[in-house]
Amino acid sequence: MEPKTTFKKLCISSYTLVSLYSGLWRSSLTNVRSIRQRPVRRSRHSRGSSRRRRPVWRRRLILWSLAVCAALVTWAILARHFAPVSNTSLNHFDAIVVLGYKADSDGNPTPTQLARVTEAVREYELGVAPRLILTGGAVANRFDEAQVMARTAQAQGIPSSAILLEPAARDTMENACFSARILKQHGWRSAEVVSSPQHLPRAAMIFSGLGLEWRTHAAPPLSPQPAAYGPVLETVETLKTVRYLVWSRWFERCEP
Repeated sequence: MEPKTTFKKLCISSYTLVSLYSGLWRSSLTNVRSIRQRPVRRSRHSRGSSRRRRPVWRRRLILWSLAVCAALVTWAILARHFAPVSNTSLNHFDAIVVLGYKADSDGNPTPTQLARVTEAVREYELGVAPRLILTGGAVANRFDEAQVMARTAQAQGIPSSAILLEPAARDTMENACFSARILKQHGWRSAEVVSSPQHLPRAAMIFSGLGLEWRTHAAPPLSPQPAAYGPVLETVETLKTVRYLVWSRWFERCEP
């Protein structure tokens, strides 16, 4: 055998062995890496899936809560829109019921309270009813709303003999219920209800269940109000209407 041929065979054999060894080394490394990485990949996947599940349930809960809130607000808006303004065709009533509003910290009427009393006095002077029932207790401070309204009505010319006080009510439900009690105790069956425009739809819903003949009458503000004042009041009254529809009319009912 020639030396060249022998050298060539040795080179080929060496290359074959090196290739085989390198192939075995690469396959062993691949197996080791795959064995090491499999548990890591599984744990990452399981942790990732659990992390993905939690936000999904949270998002669903938030979406359901928002949907319920939107439905309740829509219900209240529609209820206020379709609330009755009267259940009678009467133009003269046994009494004018003025729903209370807070006095200021010095015991003086606030603009909203003054507007309600002033409108009730005007209705009295027009002959709508021969007396006023002023309803409202000491809710916002130590001053009874009914007492403060009575002083205002007397200052505007209403005789004390034409004023009846209801100083215990702490909310609109009690305003309506306690006023109805006074009416029924005297054998009176009808009333005109005076309050702020935003307040009257909810008041009408309450008076509808008291067995009286009634109509509502809005007391407009005595001076121009800021542009945002009306929408803010409407929003507050809408939320109070939600509470009335969901809770108050079922669990805070009062027998007049």
